[in-house]
Amino acid sequence: MTRPLRGLRIVEISSYVAAPLSGMTLAQLGADVIRVEPIGGAADRTRWPLAGSGTSLYWSGLNKGKRAIEVDLSAGEGRRLVADLVVTGGGIVITNSDHHPELTFEALRARRADVIHVLLTGRRDGGPAVDYTVQAATGFPLLTGAEDTTGPVNSVVPAWDVAAGLYLAAGLLAAERHRLLTGEGRQVRVALEDVALATAGNLGHLAEAQLGGTPRHRDGNHVYGTFGRDFATADGGRLMIVALTARHWRDLLAATGLTDVVSALGDALGADFAEESERYRHRKVLGDLIAAWFERRTLAEAEEALRATRVLWSRYRSFAELAALLPEHPLMAELRQPGVGTYWAPGSPVVMDDEQPPPAASPLVGQHTDEVLRGELGLSERDLATLRKNGVIRGGE
Repeated sequence: MTRPLRGLRIVEISSYVAAPLSGMTLAQLGADVIRVEPIGGAADRTRWPLAGSGTSLYWSGLNKGKRAIEVDLSAGEGRRLVADLVVTGGGIVITNSDHHPELTFEALRARRADVIHVLLTGRRDGGPAVDYTVQAATGFPLLTGAEDTTGPVNSVVPAWDVAAGLYLAAGLLAAERHRLLTGEGRQVRVALEDVALATAGNLGHLAEAQLGGTPRHRDGNHVYGTFGRDFATADGGRLMIVALTARHWRDLLAATGLTDVVSALGDALGADFAEESERYRHRKVLGDLIAAWFERRTLAEAEEALRATRVLWSRYRSFAELAALLPEHPLMAELRQPGVGTYWAPGSPVVMDDEQPPPAASPLVGQHTDEVLRGELGLSERDLATLRKNGVIRGGE
């Protein structure tokens, strides 16, 4: 299978979402990612949701295809061991902590000039932050929810963690490309709050606020600036419909039999609904007309009508409903995960030449400690036994 990053070795010292996602993204493309955890495993090893055995499905999902070693990072000997692994290996580390003196960019660069040090922080000044505090700081929860909602509504998707993880991977690959061209190492820093701030700016929200645009308000499930919202069917189903283009809009009206009615409405209002901005401006009256059509039809009837169009649409599904469809999806493959069992898990969404590596299991705590230290650092069985006796390492026996 296509593994374009084969031969790239990365040491990962991380927890929770962004940094582990970054490492897994690279592992799924062929990199050898060695996950370093403290004795007993990192704090996110027990994060919900859990399998019946108590194994974290969350952790298992974010660490597929890595190797894992168990080292006492509170001890200088343990930190020096990990530093040796970085310096003598690929010279690349991903971390969300800058508190270990032997593992800072400066300390590692003193030992290997071309080291690549990729660091996730909460804020640019190094202060702590997590996805949900970043959400609060950057405005989005005050635009989320129904019109009559009075308090903030957080997203259940840790969007800034996910985006930060992908930025970390992109930054690492950019630094590695620079090293290939120049022989020079790089420090790469990504702040979680900066990721959210950049997104708010890139989508125009910050410019609008600075330039005195119309203040944004909650708008339920309407899609800002275009025509899109959810519709309920007669049998309790619900669909999301989006008409971005004039073609989408014409098809939606034709499918619902509302072409002439909406044309007359446009004449009465002096509005050209071929224009996206006009569809958004009059979204409520247009939505009410279209909602009446869906309310008279079952979900199956509505889906049949929409399939013949170019309209963008999907029914709403629960995770349980989606899980029943996974065996049919080419992204998914059966995975046997220790502590969990066999289930359908995603591989990499990146498909190259129609090839996609299947998902690999996530490692147990310290599963590869001996294998990595023996193979990458050349430690003997006596060395490993001494380290284990001194409490510096565990696992891998």
